[in-house]
Amino acid sequence: MKNLSDLLAEGVAGRRVLVRADLNVPLDGDKITDDGRVRASVPTIKALADAGARVIVTAHLGRPKGEPDPKFSLAPAAARLGELLGAEVALAGDLVGESAKSVVAALTDGGVVMLENVRFDARETSKVDAEREALAAELATFADVFVSDGFGVVHRKQASVYDVAKKLPAYVGGLVDAELGVLKKLTDDLERPYVVVLGGAKVSDKLGVIANLLTKVDRLLIGGGMAYTFLKAQGHEVGTSLLQEDQLDQVRGFLAEAEKRGVELVLPVDVLVTSEFGKPEHDVVATDAIPADKMGLDIGPQSRELFASKLADARTVFWNGPMGVFEIETYAGGTRAVAEALVKSEAFTVVGGGDSAAAVRALGLPEDGFSHISTGGGASLEFLEGKELPGISVLES
Repeated sequence: MKNLSDLLAEGVAGRRVLVRADLNVPLDGDKITDDGRVRASVPTIKALADAGARVIVTAHLGRPKGEPDPKFSLAPAAARLGELLGAEVALAGDLVGESAKSVVAALTDGGVVMLENVRFDARETSKVDAEREALAAELATFADVFVSDGFGVVHRKQASVYDVAKKLPAYVGGLVDAELGVLKKLTDDLERPYVVVLGGAKVSDKLGVIANLLTKVDRLLIGGGMAYTFLKAQGHEVGTSLLQEDQLDQVRGFLAEAEKRGVELVLPVDVLVTSEFGKPEHDVVATDAIPADKMGLDIGPQSRELFASKLADARTVFWNGPMGVFEIETYAGGTRAVAEALVKSEAFTVVGGGDSAAAVRALGLPEDGFSHISTGGGASLEFLEGKELPGISVLES
């Protein structure tokens, strides 16, 4: 793949560069609550602008239904990007319409503009190749070259990620390049013991990655909502905790496979339980003594110590998914304990995007305490699952 350095070496002054960024930030109204993805997009955009390129940013936010929706406007992202760049970033009122054409036409060397949410056009996510290609062709009229720098979407076969890369000379951006380098280190060049910590709500979201990791890891720690399906598969009562009954046979298979391969699969030994979701009043109980009328919302103090001890000798760690409902302070302790154990660790530590990355920032932990914090949870997991990432394969081809 040609990368950003190659493009800069060729020269970009006066050239129009379409950058696919990932600006899918969480919002509270029109206020960004975590600007991590915007900050991560800055180095590539700034390098291009500083070299005299005319930069056109395209990105998505949320899940609009293929039509304009004010609550998913990229206006907050454009404003924040402008603050970080120290220069105004004009936002077009549409994606490929008259406003976009006007904004792009007004671009000068070193300037940056942003097109409105690419998912306001249903063709972006269409399963019909011709529809995606038509949108990609319209986007391509705005630019001379394309830079793919939205790692959080490279696992999607979408118009602004995949199809436009076939319409223009295409380069991998600095962010995506760095993310791939880290993930390849997790698969091709890792030090052992290799420990993976998985959390989050559903086992079904991580079936493929668990199956693949069981052939590679030395130790697998399971927390979060998905742990209760593992506990149930072992025969424990889990009360009203999050449970995927339809995954029990699959999970029993994982338990058997881990034992067969000598992989240490570690589950919580105690949890914080309550009678109602989010209720601060709670009890700490052993995982073999969860009351039938209560739900677990975080791993308990013994589990936190156990997980930290299982991370202490690791040389490589990948963490994806919180250990509990970290958004509620009462149930943030498990996630904090794992994060703090990684900060103390001398291992190569990777936080696998999504809620884990959000938790690190929400809990006020130092981002430089980790070797790498990914911007793409889904893309990271699919890479570790061994799946082809369309947004990468198109650049390689």
